[in-house]
Amino acid sequence: MASAPPPAMATATAVALVLLLSSVAVVTVVAKECTNVPTQLSSHTVRARLQSTPGAEEWRWRELFHDHLNPTDESAWMDLLPLAGSTTAAAAAEEFDWAMLYRTLKGGVGSSAAQAGATPSSSSFLVEASLHDVRLDPGDEVYGRAQQTNLEYLLLLDVDRLVWSFRRQAGLPAPGAPYGGWEGAVVELRGHFVGHYLSAAAKMWASTHNGTLAGKMSAVVDALHACQQAPANGGTGYLSAFPAEFFDRFEAIQPVWAPYYTIHKIMQGLLDQYMVAGNGKALAMVVAMAGYFGERVRSVIQRHSIERHWTSLNEETGGMNDVLYQLYAITNDQRHLVLAHLFDKPCFLGLLAVQADSLSDFHANTHIPIVVGGQMRYEVTGDPLYKEIATFFMDVVNSSHTYATGGTSVSEFWFDPKRLAETLTTENEESCTTYNMLKVSRHLFRWTKEIAYADYYERALINGVLSIQRGRDPGVMIYMLPQGPGRSKAVSYHGWGTQYDSFWCCYGTGIESFSKLGDSIYFEEKGGKPALYIVQYIPSTFNWRSVGLTVTQQVKPLSSSDQNLQVSLSISAKTNGQYATVNVRIPSWASPNGAKATLNDKDLQMASPGTFLSVTKQWGSGDHLTLQLPISLRTEAIKDDRPEYATLQAVLFGPFLLAGLTTGDWDAKAGGAAVSEWITPVPASYNSQLVTLTQESGGSTLVLSLLSTAKATSLTMQPRPEGGGTDAAVHATFRLVPQGQGAPPMGERRHTTNGTAATATPASALIEPFDMPGMAITNNLTLSAEKGPSSLFNVVPGLDGAPGSVSLELAARPGCFLVTAGAKANVQGGCGGGTGFSPQAASFIRAEPLRRYHPISFAAKGARRGFLLEPLFTLRDEFYTVYFNFGA
Repeated sequence: MASAPPPAMATATAVALVLLLSSVAVVTVVAKECTNVPTQLSSHTVRARLQSTPGAEEWRWRELFHDHLNPTDESAWMDLLPLAGSTTAAAAAEEFDWAMLYRTLKGGVGSSAAQAGATPSSSSFLVEASLHDVRLDPGDEVYGRAQQTNLEYLLLLDVDRLVWSFRRQAGLPAPGAPYGGWEGAVVELRGHFVGHYLSAAAKMWASTHNGTLAGKMSAVVDALHACQQAPANGGTGYLSAFPAEFFDRFEAIQPVWAPYYTIHKIMQGLLDQYMVAGNGKALAMVVAMAGYFGERVRSVIQRHSIERHWTSLNEETGGMNDVLYQLYAITNDQRHLVLAHLFDKPCFLGLLAVQADSLSDFHANTHIPIVVGGQMRYEVTGDPLYKEIATFFMDVVNSSHTYATGGTSVSEFWFDPKRLAETLTTENEESCTTYNMLKVSRHLFRWTKEIAYADYYERALINGVLSIQRGRDPGVMIYMLPQGPGRSKAVSYHGWGTQYDSFWCCYGTGIESFSKLGDSIYFEEKGGKPALYIVQYIPSTFNWRSVGLTVTQQVKPLSSSDQNLQVSLSISAKTNGQYATVNVRIPSWASPNGAKATLNDKDLQMASPGTFLSVTKQWGSGDHLTLQLPISLRTEAIKDDRPEYATLQAVLFGPFLLAGLTTGDWDAKAGGAAVSEWITPVPASYNSQLVTLTQESGGSTLVLSLLSTAKATSLTMQPRPEGGGTDAAVHATFRLVPQGQGAPPMGERRHTTNGTAATATPASALIEPFDMPGMAITNNLTLSAEKGPSSLFNVVPGLDGAPGSVSLELAARPGCFLVTAGAKANVQGGCGGGTGFSPQAASFIRAEPLRRYHPISFAAKGARRGFLLEPLFTLRDEFYTVYFNFGA
């Protein structure tokens, strides 16, 4: 979602003339634009296309674009007939042309498939487990924590402030004040977040049954219902936080910021309140909105042309087709089906229908929801073309436009296919696009049961969704996920948002994503032979109501040292159990060597990576299925087919993208060795060797910090940073690596057997910067990978004599110590005892480290330095690099 209406992009090529709705009944090339914003109206009318002499091209498109409307909806289509001419003959001709357009849309009169009108059987699709039946493990430090953080944010938001602009538009009293950011009182997109809030709250309530949240979301629905019924809206069904005049501008192809985008969010939020939270009032509100906007679209077509409506779709309209197809599935009202189809943006879907990768320069999050809507069309009408469109779209995005995170887009747009090396910036992977791509992959998995879609979902969820929360800070999320070398989530165009003054599009999709983390773990196969598909490894419990079983999934926390994903599935039965099949995904990233599965402690024949392990039995209480999946390191080249970028690669540990903590150096040097030879695990025991060294100065606390650039390295004293998720915290954390055996704990004195203090035996140590494993600070205060006397420091009791303080003596220069000279001044090596410096300047307090290693931490050898690799989703404000240059 752009922060303002985006500038007009270059027009699409001639293939963009393929109009999905009109079957391209043309012989010559028609210059119709398919863009990201409305531009000029096409002069090529429906009548002109229909009167063209049919040629071979026309019949090819007609054969391809068959059955686009159901046989039963012709009357609803004819209701959209434009105003007749002044004569009876003209009216008859107009009616004939309109009917012929409809029949062209259907793929021709008498089409056998059209007559069949078959829709996919509901039993042919996997069914997502209801969020009401899935509970995440609240003690889980990844998914459980992310869900709880999001719940805290939803509970922080105030009902009156959320609906303030809706009440003001409806002429009702509006107590309090509106929120800021994109929900500000004069922002044209105001109201969109409220729709997201209704969707997120419904799904979070289903996931937690939190009573306070239930009250809040019901209050929002009630407030919106009052707005819709207010005299200012005249009983039309209109409901929005902005005036209807915005749609006058939209229909006139005049500048306005995506009003249908916001309407989609409100309608979807209300529909989710009905479908997920059971609020019947919300359904009636959506139906009324559909009626209002159906009349508006009908009026545009009747007063102008269908081309005028199609041209207006070059503005961002969200998933209007999606929500209307969902509504049709509930109401079976043909008007909802026709209206949904009129939001299918034919010029874009037409490109995909002929399998053309012409995504370049399209605004990504304008168009992904349209594909999602097309997927819903396939589900409710059975039109196979839309299945083909979604399959091709997913293949194209995943093969040519996706980063190692699983995300897509640069500055919100798609770039040229397989040319991603030039797109690495702070403005990669708009969070909304990941949210919507997960929808695309979820639908495809439900239809096909193909592991590749579940693998994609896992990667994008871990790296693209979990990464947008700032730790445990409720309501602090990001818009973009930077992929450029040496970038930070905190340093981009938007940076981190705030709780009450951001409300970007990515805040809306963000609160939804974290409210439905349980929605793609378990899928059911209905029918006489029930089956369960477990496709994501997330600690949780599933109440499998249809077979009377409860499935509890436990996942042992991963570590870089124990490179096995270990999953335990425990089954309990409310009755004597039932025959059923449990299918467990064996990810494509798993190594077959060492993979193991047991059922009640008996070994099973292990399935190959990229398939399902299937177990069919009469399940009962006490059944226990375990999996051990070896998880290994690998590198993955960026999607760029130019030879000069072949060395640009990311490092992954199973589905986890590993980011290097570095700002100015990203040259790796594997030298053809196996990944495991130059990337090694960081043992958990190393956390006990981490320290932050502090001094008190002028009433404030300073920390010893390493500042390293390509040209120089310096130790300075910096103000103590707040929190541990910052680059400053990284630079103020060191690992004191003991040298030699039998040395006492660093900085402590030995004691004689009679309890009297003896002369301290210095403990020698290397001082290793936290983010530069394998590197050490030398006595002349430079960095080196070579270990020797010049890299050793003696950690001795503090020269100031204060309890617990330590001083760092240069081992190669006895009597010389690290000496500070105040805040932000370089630390020097001072010699001469008390005559050359004060004891306080050479004494430090060993404080708790500001940063610790994540359990999944690795040390990598670079061309000039070592790198610390950690999962991208765990990072907050640290600077990091995703793609390393392996050709250094």
